[in-house]
Amino acid sequence: MSFSSVIAWAAQGPPAGSAAAKKARLVLLDSLGCALAGLAHPRVASFAQAMQAGFAGPVTLAGARLAPGAASAVLAAATCWDEANEGLARAHGRPALPVAALALVARDQGADPGDVLAAFALGYEVAARAGEAWRIKPGMHVDGSWHSLGAAACAARLMGLDAAGIARAVRLAACQIPFALYAPIAAGMDGRNSFASHAALLGSLAAAAAAAGMDAPEAGFAEARRIALGHEAPASMTPPGIWLIEEAYLKPFAGVRHAHYAAAAALALSPLTELPARITVATYAEALRYAGNRAPVAAISAQFSLSWAVAAALAQGDLGPAAYTEAALADPRLRALEAAVELVEDPVLTAAGKRGARVSIGAASAFVDSVVGDADRPMSAAQAVAKFTRFAGPALGEAGVARAIAALLQDAPAEGLLA
Repeated sequence: MSFSSVIAWAAQGPPAGSAAAKKARLVLLDSLGCALAGLAHPRVASFAQAMQAGFAGPVTLAGARLAPGAASAVLAAATCWDEANEGLARAHGRPALPVAALALVARDQGADPGDVLAAFALGYEVAARAGEAWRIKPGMHVDGSWHSLGAAACAARLMGLDAAGIARAVRLAACQIPFALYAPIAAGMDGRNSFASHAALLGSLAAAAAAAGMDAPEAGFAEARRIALGHEAPASMTPPGIWLIEEAYLKPFAGVRHAHYAAAAALALSPLTELPARITVATYAEALRYAGNRAPVAAISAQFSLSWAVAAALAQGDLGPAAYTEAALADPRLRALEAAVELVEDPVLTAAGKRGARVSIGAASAFVDSVVGDADRPMSAAQAVAKFTRFAGPALGEAGVARAIAALLQDAPAEGLLA
């Protein structure tokens, strides 16, 4: 199956009022909330200022004036800065990451709400299927690779290209699909967050090239899979007719999803009356493998730390963006709580292939094997709005939050969408 068939099916977006259209709106809202929270970090604001030197333009973002493509790149980095944005299990990644950034910038700049929603949903469907097929090697990172195909589809649709032109953009992106390394996370460095920026820029580039009439072979994606990843078998992708965005999960917390179960269990035991000598976290092997970072000194490593998630949940009564600020990383009480955490494997969960965690403090313990966003507990519209309010409130204020919700959920004017 080619991406052309998906594009021909999804180019006009999901039917108005359908489950897919409603979910697309919620994913856009959630992405905006995560982005606005991310923009509050000094490093992201510095990134915006640095991008202005080469990509100045009309979009106001974090005190900079940026061209739309550059603004989308900065917004993509901001969206994943707190590791709180959406995901799709079957894609093993976040299809909306650069796609939502492109759509939100277009909406902020006055693009038609219906066109923006259609472009976002189309980009999501292309990216989701690319993620199904693109299986990275150990040492690689998922962000910034197959996402660029979805970004190309979204950008081309926003430019007004027809299905054939959008397909050209996706083929062009597929023939230069990058791969990124996990190394920055392992080293506690935040350069990982620029991977999503690259995908947004590459998607915009591919769309512009397609608009100029450039093209690339349909078989490029398959050849890239074979050369870069060693995948000889044909890709298995969901056929047209199924809106994968309906399966997207929204995170209740910031940080890697593997730590959410332990954080939820810790919250069930909070607040603490005194500093415990030991906090035991028993969870499944995959969580220990991906989120076993101890004593993190940088936000990026704290976001992939079970022990930090538990400590922050106990200290702050939440696991949101505030868990990864410089103030949090320097908090002696939070540090003491993290040091008191003991991580052990729960062999029953591992053998069953299930997710969950038990947190024990003295005689008290709590077990959680399901959190909001799991397949059996999708985040409701009310919960998504509540999360958006919590994440975006400091940037937009009460009135701005209300305007943004109305703009993305009801197609009201989008003035001040990006603060």
